[in-house]
Amino acid sequence: MASSPAGTQGAFAIACYDETAGETDKWFTHEDCKKIDLQKEEATKGMSPKNLVFVVQLPLGMPPGGFSRWQQNLVGVLQVELVHIPLLTLDPIVELTLDAKLGYKDEGDTEWHHYANAVEKRLMDCSGETSTETKLDGYSYSCSCVPLFELGSLYHDFYILNLRLPDDNGQNNFKARVDDIQLHVIHMNGGFTMIWMIMKFVFFPIVIAVMIWFWRRVRILSRTPALLEYMLISLAGALAFLDLPLEYLTLYFDMPFMLLLSDIRQGIFYSMLLSFWLIFAGEHMLIQDFGEKNTLKMYWKHLSAIVVGCTSLLIFDLCERGVQLRNPFYTIWVTPIGTNLALSFIILAGMSASIYFIFLCYLIWRVFRNISIKRTALPSMSTARRLHYEGIIYRFNFLMLATVVCAAVTIITFIFGQVCDDQHNWDDGMDDINIEIASAMYTGVYGMWNIYISAMLMLYAPSHKQWPAEPICGEHGEEVEFSRLPTDPSPNEISSLTSFANKATID
Repeated sequence: MASSPAGTQGAFAIACYDETAGETDKWFTHEDCKKIDLQKEEATKGMSPKNLVFVVQLPLGMPPGGFSRWQQNLVGVLQVELVHIPLLTLDPIVELTLDAKLGYKDEGDTEWHHYANAVEKRLMDCSGETSTETKLDGYSYSCSCVPLFELGSLYHDFYILNLRLPDDNGQNNFKARVDDIQLHVIHMNGGFTMIWMIMKFVFFPIVIAVMIWFWRRVRILSRTPALLEYMLISLAGALAFLDLPLEYLTLYFDMPFMLLLSDIRQGIFYSMLLSFWLIFAGEHMLIQDFGEKNTLKMYWKHLSAIVVGCTSLLIFDLCERGVQLRNPFYTIWVTPIGTNLALSFIILAGMSASIYFIFLCYLIWRVFRNISIKRTALPSMSTARRLHYEGIIYRFNFLMLATVVCAAVTIITFIFGQVCDDQHNWDDGMDDINIEIASAMYTGVYGMWNIYISAMLMLYAPSHKQWPAEPICGEHGEEVEFSRLPTDPSPNEISSLTSFANKATID
């Protein structure tokens, strides 16, 4: 039912003549503009670059009502078309200096209001064909797109961009002629946002209710909560924070920090989910076999890698979207060092996620092997105990397989999401950018997280059931007993499986 997650528009800039050569703060609009045809060389004779202002009004065609706040955010990507000048050769790396000013107005307003302005540098990769073709006058170079701005909220109805290419102190001294400028804007689709919000409104109260029920069942016990129970409630809390439909407030308030907040919420959830999976597998592998209570200190080597990775991604995000709260034209991709650093973060994150998944599969394989060895003791048990432990093992195997599937889909979606979010910053052209990853992937993975974690809470909640009074001796009088946790008078799934595997190991 959902539309594609994001949509794009492409608008050609109109070149306007500024008689004051940049000495005025007036807004140049499509209606108030003395248009210049850049493709006619004689139209710009005697003009200084200071006399040219490139104007783009958004959305394309300025429809009634303009942008919708359901579209959430706006990203602008600039494409400059350069043509060959005879006897000159364009450098493969072109440095652009952009004097950009962004404004807005709402339905009913008559004046444009200032939003942001900045003077920024961008680097374009340009290439030509054969040497004979590049010598032809009017030949167009193939140049890469450059990121221009990113708005964390789409609160206003209409936006306008006034762009200049100053020539002070040797700026924009590239050996080619500007033939055209095009602005591509990327925004979320309102239909997808509505589906996303409906899911949040449905899942949030369900997760909160299951959390309260689970923790109440844990606190009834006379023992202190186990490590895995602490991790489960923490993971559910991170999911509830992610489910909290804060995006709904953007329909009524201007919240430019929403993109950064969404990334932080997503990062907290990812770190908790990855940590939970490691501890989930580790607790059932029984790293300590002789009854000492497990703590987070035992897993510091495993968790430190997750903390370092998530902290690195947070620092990268703060360097990009944190600064954009003050200057939407800022980007870390502006220099080759910044671009390589950003790409390194993304590649490193993808490699780390893949290595993590392989390591998690190895841990889960060891758990399966450990449990299959313990199953050899089942025939020696009494009927009640055998059926009890068989049920636990079947449910545990199902949860382990569900964990592997959930981890695989989560990591694949994470890698695709990182590539999708940042590919417009380094791609050669907008024609090669595929901004659409199927809505089914986003909504399906999000629903999978909620169902998986809710199921874990329900299946691992203490059952408060008493064991049946039945002899626990084998056919030949040999006692086969698997002790409960000494502090747990009413064992749950965690303590039963742990005591089963632990006792079998000691025996």
